Amino acid sequence: MKRQELDVILKSTNDGVIAIDDQGRITLFNRSAERITGFLEKQVLGMSVKEVVNSTRLPYILKTGESELNQKQPLGNTTIITSRMPVKDEDGKVIGAVAIFRDISEVMDLTHQIYKLKEMQSLLEGIFHSTQDAISVCNEKGIGVLINPAYTRVTGLTEKDIIGQSVTADIAEGDSIHLQVLKTKKPVKNARLKLGPQKKEVLVHAAPIIVDGELKGSVGVLHDLTEIKNLTDELMTAKQIIRNLEAKYLFEDIIAEDEGMLAALEKAKQAAVTPATVLLRGESGTGKELFAHAIHNLSQRRYNQFVRVNCAAINESLLESELFGYIEGAFTGATKGGKRGLFEEAHGGTIFLDEISEIPISTQAKLLRVIQEREIVRVGSTKAISINVRIIAATNVDLENAVKEGRFREDLYYRLNVIPIIIPPLRKRKKDLHPLVLHLISKYNQEYGRNVEDITKEALEGLLAYDWPGNIRELQNYIGRAFINMKYNQKIIQEEHLPKFIDRANDFSERNSINKVEESASGNQSLKAVVEQVEKNHIMEALNKYHGNRTMAAKALEISVRNLYYKMEKYHIEIK
Repeated sequence: MKRQELDVILKSTNDGVIAIDDQGRITLFNRSAERITGFLEKQVLGMSVKEVVNSTRLPYILKTGESELNQKQPLGNTTIITSRMPVKDEDGKVIGAVAIFRDISEVMDLTHQIYKLKEMQSLLEGIFHSTQDAISVCNEKGIGVLINPAYTRVTGLTEKDIIGQSVTADIAEGDSIHLQVLKTKKPVKNARLKLGPQKKEVLVHAAPIIVDGELKGSVGVLHDLTEIKNLTDELMTAKQIIRNLEAKYLFEDIIAEDEGMLAALEKAKQAAVTPATVLLRGESGTGKELFAHAIHNLSQRRYNQFVRVNCAAINESLLESELFGYIEGAFTGATKGGKRGLFEEAHGGTIFLDEISEIPISTQAKLLRVIQEREIVRVGSTKAISINVRIIAATNVDLENAVKEGRFREDLYYRLNVIPIIIPPLRKRKKDLHPLVLHLISKYNQEYGRNVEDITKEALEGLLAYDWPGNIRELQNYIGRAFINMKYNQKIIQEEHLPKFIDRANDFSERNSINKVEESASGNQSLKAVVEQVEKNHIMEALNKYHGNRTMAAKALEISVRNLYYKMEKYHIEIK
């Protein structure tokens, strides 16, 4: 009976077994040996083992009586791992030998599977512990079995508080989502609960754990609603900052066929790849800001901030604190904790100082220090802060004349005028007029949902005959008004669609303004109200006359551009 049991065991084992007697003849050859070697038991029993396995070392074991364990051995087209041992009688005499072996490919497969399982376990544990999502897991009985560090961070509860406890142990307000999942075997989404001693408000998603069709537990993912709200607020702030800081235009967006404009573009491209300060010069509306955007986007700083500052639009008393920032208590109304200035905001990127000529002399001295020393000092502080900013300045004013008149520092002028780029006005680049009109047609087609294709030769000649004192900005306004004069199905801009040029409109505007003032004066309004009305009308007339060009309007009114911005804000005057 014991012999039969032994035979069953040997035949069913997954390892190959070969036994020989003291003459080296095979006495045992199990099924696994058959599978690995390709020989049948009935074929090899009684044969010399060397006739069956050429590389066998069992005769050597018979001779030495020593065991050899876990040895690699070639066997046909494969390799085996084998252990060889002598068989001894009661007196210690060697009466045979046995080899137990396994195909190495099976061992390698098993080893690989174990390695992959360990690797996957390590990976899953790493993910589980490093994820920022708070996770809790319970078994099918509703007992907590796993939580990750993010869960502790959100709820304040540790493994000691959760593992081995009922899933209701963490709930401050609400019902257990885990129990609901275990009961229904269905996922639950967007459940709101309050957890832990701090009653942290969370949003929970939970799902059943099903293995081979059996419910094994529930896994829940928690999101801190306070954190979500903070992140949403930060995202909105970031989007607003991006809208303010991003440089939107490339050199490809600037239309140029005229030789003068092409020369300006080439010089700007050369300047873009250097860190040097650039001074953009040209009349209002010629596209200085487009050049600034394009230079930034071609430079090595293109992935950092682009901060635009209209030096004329910021109140003179606030300009310094806006540019350089201030510390807490620097002046009445200063924000608690102080404020970073625009130069600090632009650190690593580019700052575009538009209408640079409007900076007061006192602030010009500080700007000069920024350019020379690459550092700023906040208002109310004595501590210097190092910055790395590329400066692009722009002006439509004759800076040389401003230097002679003492309105602009000569040393600052030389610091800014490192790479001057003069952008020609539209009247000097008439070759670009038709391409610009086609570009504006495409732009307004998208905005107005139209399908306009071109402009007639006669209408274009009318545009070519005009000097365009407002430059591209005026042309843009003009083509937009032409679209309004066209019927929806019309595809070509004709002369009749073009608005009448300015003089008649100005005459009408002047007569209308005079009538309004006379009406006001004949009423019961105060002298101050009448004077303000006259001033507002006069400013609007100047802006209309120069097509929104604030510099030219300010010059005609004999006031500074900054003062013009102030009065426009005071009287709520908007130029479209």
